[in-house]
Amino acid sequence: MKQPTGRRYLFLTVFVAGMTTLAVEFTASRLLQTVYGTSNIVWANVIGLVLLSLTAGYFIGGRLADRRPRADLFYMLVTLAGFCAVFFLLLTSAVLRRAAGAMAVMDVGAIAGSLVLVVLALVVPVTLLGCLSPFAIRLAVSDVGESGRVSGHIYAISTLGSLLGTYLPVLVVIPLAGSRLTAVLFGSLLLIVGLVGLWRTRDSSRRARAAAVALLPALLIPSALWLRGDLKAYAGQLYETESAYNYIQVIRRDDCNYLLLNEGQAYHSFYCDGGRVPGISVWSIMLAAPYFNAEARTPRRVAVVGLAAGTIAKQYTQVFGPIAIDGIELDPAIIEVGRAYFALDEANVNTMAGDGRYGLAQLAGPYDVITVDAYKVPYIPWHLTTREFFTEARDRLSETGVLAINVGGAPGDRRLIDAVGATLLTVFPSVHAIDVPGTLNTILVATRQPTTADALRAHAAALPAEADPLLRDTLQLAAAHLVPLAAGGLVLTDDRAPVETISDSIVIRYLLETGPSGLGGLE
Repeated sequence: MKQPTGRRYLFLTVFVAGMTTLAVEFTASRLLQTVYGTSNIVWANVIGLVLLSLTAGYFIGGRLADRRPRADLFYMLVTLAGFCAVFFLLLTSAVLRRAAGAMAVMDVGAIAGSLVLVVLALVVPVTLLGCLSPFAIRLAVSDVGESGRVSGHIYAISTLGSLLGTYLPVLVVIPLAGSRLTAVLFGSLLLIVGLVGLWRTRDSSRRARAAAVALLPALLIPSALWLRGDLKAYAGQLYETESAYNYIQVIRRDDCNYLLLNEGQAYHSFYCDGGRVPGISVWSIMLAAPYFNAEARTPRRVAVVGLAAGTIAKQYTQVFGPIAIDGIELDPAIIEVGRAYFALDEANVNTMAGDGRYGLAQLAGPYDVITVDAYKVPYIPWHLTTREFFTEARDRLSETGVLAINVGGAPGDRRLIDAVGATLLTVFPSVHAIDVPGTLNTILVATRQPTTADALRAHAAALPAEADPLLRDTLQLAAAHLVPLAAGGLVLTDDRAPVETISDSIVIRYLLETGPSGLGGLE
């Protein structure tokens, strides 16, 4: 058996390969988020594909190493893995731009075709990467008596690389450079390591070296596609960026800016020139929440969980004046986008970046209104739907305080709405449901004091003439679309809250019954 060029360089190669494996996984998942969302199903499929590909790679690499234990073949595999990581991920990025348009109109064929390419983008490079560890062990072991120590070293070094590949892309490279450049950086690093190793290997043939160099021009194809445009361009797009949490877009239609996140199947905020409100929306319905109390009072303090670019805060300010508003948004990049494109500059709005539940727990209150609108379509973060969370929120309400939460459903399938409603009723004496016309959303309003829907109707009829037209239209619409809550909904707790399972079931059933064209109704 011909010996490798040296263990130190071999160990370096294994470290870079382990790092690249996790970097490829996170980059591919990030590309998927822009079209297919961020659900547990997406993550489970990505992780499952990676594990399956690694399994195949371990098997293939072990057999190949026993048959041809040559260093030049090993470094050819390294070079090919680096090339495929760059090539397929950049090609996938270009194809997903078209898939995004297909997703907007729910073209199932185009979506499925792009999904196949994404599968290849994971399977091919990760399978090649899986070949490297058993091959490296075979090359490094010259004495059976040291096989345990050598294999332990290689697995430890590879795992350390994977650890770096877990944090470096997510916390540093993707937020600073974007997912496409991340694919280029990590794949190119592995490609260079493979080429250098090939050059250092004495028994590498000229043909092998020439073949490795020939891979480089092939990268021009996906690179050219990459340079042609944005990651996912929509008509009227003003801005796009990738943060540590989201793929963010701002698009302009008529005289309004709209915020899109990830798969882009819902608006998360809007702002129209001059502060105009084009119509009653999910966010407008939140204005009706305090009017379920018998005595209508202008709220003095409001907390917004899921601030996004500030639409709820701006509408509360428009209707009630410069009241104190604490807005909690997980992604600080969205807050910056709100300031730049959505006029999120009201002096009365205090913005906080962080998790909604943790952020609310840090605030003392008391609040007259707490709103919760933290969607990642079609999911609500499960920890914002439980009895324990609602108890924490209730403790930060004033004596006449109310909580309003946005929940999605489907025609004939209100399981999630009923579950959240049932959970609220374990904490609050009264819960009211308002279906938002033209959407798949329902606003649930829970009141700290016992209340009835008659109070909302009475306040809508008794508004003074000088009341803001947005408030008048909102109360009238809310009163006209009150719906009863069904009894017997599942109570959600921190121990058991199958929100994503329920949501997935609702979406699948809705698609089977009505086809894919109706998924755009969530906000």
